[in-house]
Amino acid sequence: MGGLTATEALERLGGIAGAASVIQLSSRRRLRTSVANGSVLKLGPNRYALPTSQAGLAAAVALRGHLSHLTAAAHWGWEIWQQPPVASIVVPASSTVLSTHCDLRRTDLKPGEVDGWATSKMRTVLDCARDLPFTAALAVADSAMRHGDVLHEELVSAAKREPEHVRRVAEWADPRPANPFESALRALTVQAGLLVVPQFATTCGEQTYHPDLANPFLGIAVEAESWGFHSDKETHDRDCVRFNAMTAAGWLVLRFTWNHVMWSPSYVMATIQEAITEKAA
Repeated sequence: MGGLTATEALERLGGIAGAASVIQLSSRRRLRTSVANGSVLKLGPNRYALPTSQAGLAAAVALRGHLSHLTAAAHWGWEIWQQPPVASIVVPASSTVLSTHCDLRRTDLKPGEVDGWATSKMRTVLDCARDLPFTAALAVADSAMRHGDVLHEELVSAAKREPEHVRRVAEWADPRPANPFESALRALTVQAGLLVVPQFATTCGEQTYHPDLANPFLGIAVEAESWGFHSDKETHDRDCVRFNAMTAAGWLVLRFTWNHVMWSPSYVMATIQEAITEKAA
């Protein structure tokens, strides 16, 4: 059992997760309390979410618009790196509505770019790639692919006529990262100049390991350390054995926490660049 509130746990899990994952970072009692007061929604027998898309839907109906960007991503059930402070709503370019309670965007959507009360899944990924930082945009693209809602070749094709930074998100999108934390860490790793493969298989002795991110040519592995999932003695011992085995086999293993990636991205990138210099030497 962790020390976070249920809403804090869900924020770290991308805004939507199963009960076991939330409880592991928080507690069963805190989860029940949050559901009771409405700060957490129960989507099913074992699925919980932050009310991101629900609040956005009310705004979309009132403004006669559609959910967009991270609000649309939450609507589609995708895990996202950071919860938006306000709902993102897109209205027609000619609309005269005003709102101080949401991120209001004006553009004319084509019929294929709308699905119900939200932008289509492909349009949502492209909007996020176009307007959000690389970390947040890549987390959305990875999640959309992880859920099977967007295929990589379709995304790359749809981004062909987009600006370079949008094409970059499309090219790097990958379903293998387990969560937005790993996606955001991979975005920082790429920005630091280290090309990595998610869940790369490497055999050390008689054991095969799958570091979160790895560059096998330089022998650098980058791990997203979620303390809430590595807090018991057995798991901690297993992590130590894994770390020692990879180090003994010649890997330089870098380990970053959620706080590092969220609040100290410059530290993460500087450390990775130092590792590249060290290995290259």
